[in-house]
Amino acid sequence: MNIETIREDFAFLDDWEDRYRYVIELGKALGQFDDALRTDTNKVAGCVSQVWLATKTVKSTQNDAPTLAFSGDSDAMIVRGLVAILIALYNNKTAQEIVAIDAPAFLRDLGLQEHLTPQRSNGLASMVERIRADAAASMR
Repeated sequence: MNIETIREDFAFLDDWEDRYRYVIELGKALGQFDDALRTDTNKVAGCVSQVWLATKTVKSTQNDAPTLAFSGDSDAMIVRGLVAILIALYNNKTAQEIVAIDAPAFLRDLGLQEHLTPQRSNGLASMVERIRADAAASMR
């Protein structure tokens, strides 16, 4: 699923119940997460639910900058859907592109922040922070 499709689908769905169901469907469609990646290193701090994000650097076959590939999982279906949205937003981009993305603005445009509990909003911010930190670390 690409991020533009997600944006268009959110715009099409008028009712927040439908949008919640859509987020859950995105989570169900998220690829299988390797059990070997369920480590403390990949666990995202600051989330009430258990959330794992794994980052892999993909070397370019050309002289371009490498990109980062993300995989993730959560034990909560709605959070798993939020993980899927963030992966669609950040996956296969360079570290410079990732740190330049204004994820809070994008999530506000979807209307997510005002419809999430404070705990889920904090967890979502922790996931964004983790992805940005991984990108920044890869530039060193």
